[in-house]
Amino acid sequence: MFPDFVERDVNLVRSNTLALPGLAAFYARITCVDQLKQLAGAGLPDTLRCFVLGGGSNLVLSGDFDGLILHQAIAGRQLLGEDNEAWYVSAGAGESWPEFVDWTLNQGWPGLENLALIPGMVGAAPIQNIGAYGLEVAERFHSLQACDMRSGELKHFSRDDCRFGYRDSLFKQQGWHLSGRFVITEVTFRLPKAWQPLIHYADIPAELKARGVVEPNARQLAEAIVALRQRKLPDPKQLPNAGSFFHNPVIDAATAQRLSAAYPGLPCYRQPDGRIKIAAGWLIEQSGWKGKRLGAVGMYENQALILVNHGGATGADVAQLMRTVQQEVREKFAIDLTPEPIFL
Repeated sequence: MFPDFVERDVNLVRSNTLALPGLAAFYARITCVDQLKQLAGAGLPDTLRCFVLGGGSNLVLSGDFDGLILHQAIAGRQLLGEDNEAWYVSAGAGESWPEFVDWTLNQGWPGLENLALIPGMVGAAPIQNIGAYGLEVAERFHSLQACDMRSGELKHFSRDDCRFGYRDSLFKQQGWHLSGRFVITEVTFRLPKAWQPLIHYADIPAELKARGVVEPNARQLAEAIVALRQRKLPDPKQLPNAGSFFHNPVIDAATAQRLSAAYPGLPCYRQPDGRIKIAAGWLIEQSGWKGKRLGAVGMYENQALILVNHGGATGADVAQLMRTVQQEVREKFAIDLTPEPIFL
C-alpha cells in the first residue's frame, strides 16, 4: 500500500518542541514533490488519517497517532524576480523559518524582520498566518504551491485565495491542516523595496533605545526582536515548549473599555476593524499563573503565555493545564482563551 520511503512505528518525541511522547503508525520524511505524488497515486484508503508535520513547534501530541505523518523537509530558497516595488522570494516548505528570515536579511531584502526567530517551518507560516510585533505573514505573502493529495496535482494559491485572518487561513478554515488534503510545497513572499521599520509595537521602542538605535535598519530591528524573544521565550531544547500557547483575544471596543476601567494596566491594541486585541499573557499573569506549575507542566516564569514541560509530561497533562488556565481567566475576566497549538 505504501511506497518504500514510508516507515512504521516512528517515535515523535523529538519531533515536537513540547517533547511529548507518541508513536506514528506510519511516517514519511518528505524531501521532494515527487514523494507526495507517489503517495497520492498509491491508492491510500480514505479512512487513513494524515497529518503534515513541520517543526512541531505548534503541536500538542495527545499520544500515539494511528495514521500517516508527512514530515515536511522540502528545501530550497531563491529570488524569483523583482519589479520596481518589491522582491519576490520563494522557499521550500521544509525550510526553517528563522533561517529563512535571516537569509533574506543577509541578501538585503527587508520585510520579515519583525517575524525573526519564530520557530517552525516556512510551509506552516501561511497556514497559521504567523505574526509578532505588529506584523503578520499575510502582509508579506504573495502565493504558495500545494499538492492535492487526491489527484497528485500541484495547485497555486494567491493571497486572496488563502483568506487570511488573525492566526487563520483557508487551510485551517477547511481543516486541511489536519486532514493533509493539500500539502504546501513552496511559499513565495513579496518583500517591499519602499521599506519602513515597524517599531512602535510592545517592547521594541525600549529595546532600540537601550541599544542606542534611533533609526534602525532591518538587521538592527531583527536583532532587537531576537533579543526580546530570547529573554521572554525559553529555548525548547533546554525547556520544552510550544511558544505562545493562547491566542490574544480580540474583543469589542465597549468590552475593552470596561475592562480597562477595572484593570488600568491591561495592554490593548486597536485593530483595523475597530475591535481591540488584548494580551493573553497579561490575563494569565493576573490570574496567578505566571511561573505556576500543575504537575509536570506549567506557565513559564518569564512569560505567562508560554506553557512548558518540566519533564515527563504527556498530552493529557498539557490539556489539563490548558483547561485550568482557561477556567480561571474566564472566572476573573469573563474572557475565553483559545489555544494556538494543534492537538493531534
